[in-house]
Amino acid sequence: MLPKDHLIIAVDFDGTIVDDAYPEIGSPKLFAFETLKEFKKDGHRLILWTYRYGSKLQEAVDFCAENGIEFYAVNKNYPEEKFEGKVSRKIHADIFIDDRNLGGLLSWGEIYKIIKNNPNAEVPRTKKKKKWFW
Repeated sequence: MLPKDHLIIAVDFDGTIVDDAYPEIGSPKLFAFETLKEFKKDGHRLILWTYRYGSKLQEAVDFCAENGIEFYAVNKNYPEEKFEGKVSRKIHADIFIDDRNLGGLLSWGEIYKIIKNNPNAEVPRTKKKKKWFW
């Protein structure tokens, strides 16, 4: 069990840790690896949660390891979990970091500040202007 102030953070790969170039691996996003390293140093548990599978998934895991990030689990809740089709594939996490968030991906600097300063804080949302015809 994690201490109360430590979080389980599920992180997408393509478009989040690296620029989206699937099936290739894009360039690392600015401060992505540095931020993930800080989260690990702070005691948070990182899970890689990605659409990738097979050899493309292994390429992503290897790329992250080459950049100093080893994940607690990859596409599962804990390392020993076996998917047998009897449980939901929804991952259990306190926070999800994904470029497909409503409103898009914040910068890694903003992500770090939010989680570091108040891990229970709501993520600020940008207000959208109403369309004149609505």
